[in-house]
Amino acid sequence: MTLDLQGQLNRLAGTSGLGAAGAANAWAGTTGLEVVGALNEKARADLDEWPHDQDLQGVCNALAGTTGLAPPGALATIPDPE
Repeated sequence: MTLDLQGQLNRLAGTSGLGAAGAANAWAGTTGLEVVGALNEKARADLDEWPHDQDLQGVCNALAGTTGLAPPGALATIPDPE
């Protein structure tokens, strides 16, 4: 089964039933941000170099270490959290 963006974010956050923004904030350890803002904060914290904020596709691919994938596809390549 292929998960949509909301499903991928919930999978990565270890949550279920949250909206995309809620799951993105849970995964990023932030609160109250929109999806792209939370993911940019996650990238800023996790990646060695993060020169500027990216759009949704860019930040999802950066976090996944992929290029050119749609956001759900990029996030799908990130292993389940332990």
